[in-house]
Amino acid sequence: MIFISTPGVVCAAGKSADELWEKVSAADSTGIKKIRIPTGKEFFAASLDMDIYEIQDLALNQIKKEILLAKEKFGREKIAVCVGSCDNGSRKSLEAHKEFLTDGTFPKNYELQLQSSGYISKKIKEKYSLTGPCLTFNTACSSSAIAIIKAAQLVKSGMADAVIAGGIDIASQTALMGFDALESISQNISSPLSANRSGITLGDGAAFFVISKEPLSDFNVKLLGWGESSDAHHMTSPQPEGDGAFSSMSSALKNAGLKSGQIDYLNLHGTGTKQNDAMESKAVERIFGEYKVPVSSTKSLTGHTLGASSAIEAAICMMAIKNNSLPLQNWDGIADPFLPHLNVVDKTSIQNQNKKEIKICMSNSFGFGGANATLIFGK
Repeated sequence: MIFISTPGVVCAAGKSADELWEKVSAADSTGIKKIRIPTGKEFFAASLDMDIYEIQDLALNQIKKEILLAKEKFGREKIAVCVGSCDNGSRKSLEAHKEFLTDGTFPKNYELQLQSSGYISKKIKEKYSLTGPCLTFNTACSSSAIAIIKAAQLVKSGMADAVIAGGIDIASQTALMGFDALESISQNISSPLSANRSGITLGDGAAFFVISKEPLSDFNVKLLGWGESSDAHHMTSPQPEGDGAFSSMSSALKNAGLKSGQIDYLNLHGTGTKQNDAMESKAVERIFGEYKVPVSSTKSLTGHTLGASSAIEAAICMMAIKNNSLPLQNWDGIADPFLPHLNVVDKTSIQNQNKKEIKICMSNSFGFGGANATLIFGK
């Protein structure tokens, strides 16, 4: 058994798991605001306007009780850290380099290691004086799903008895300009699966858990299974027929010993780009067939938090199970007629959903380069 603690969550849709659930269950996207980037362009973004390490501490402090209990039960040498993130202190790096170009020196509090991809995990390890394995994963938008999977594998292997796992990212100016260069950012708040969709809405966020061999809280949710695939179709575009997504979901169901009809809710990767929504819809149809599993893309509420998105969406799935309710999607409701029909849960359709118990949830995360991951959670 792989047990997961209460989530510690910070994003524009809420600074705790309960606040996040309140927004998700009401399809409330008011945390997404318009911002301006250095090029002068304006985009919608789910920005917290906080330093990445401030966000990390806010999320970790919510699970401090479980972390300290794990140290007491297992010892610091048997606790690992697994973090998924695409950011490497880019906000601090940009500020520091601006000062260097102006004054010829870096700020006194700036260190080169802030640009290291592993520094985020290292800070957690140092914060709690841990001596177990310390790992950082950067597989783009599936980063924190991979971190959660590797945490579970460390526990199953006996290499760790507990793992602080999750993800964190910020919609830095670098990320915003990069996605703009890819022509992937929507001028409006992202509307996944809509005929009018035009791209993603980026956001800041973090979510962390303690994953362990025995329960450390009374949250009563387990990681039932997981799947990974690497289709390597293209550096930024997904495989058009959804083969990698299909493989990831198939592997997760096999790993969990489940049939597709046993899934009560699917949290889509659902970025709102033409390519992602098309391929993911095809893969979902192949997996679920005539069973119209309830689905939603909660990125329409949280923004696409890149490497943190998998962990935040894992927290949403866990809260759905806890609250026995379905997460909603905020969109215009005009489904793209060229996509397979999916059972999207929104404010309108929620009234017509079967009122069955939410016992098992699946969550998809598909990263650049075809780095795909699927997680399955259950009571």
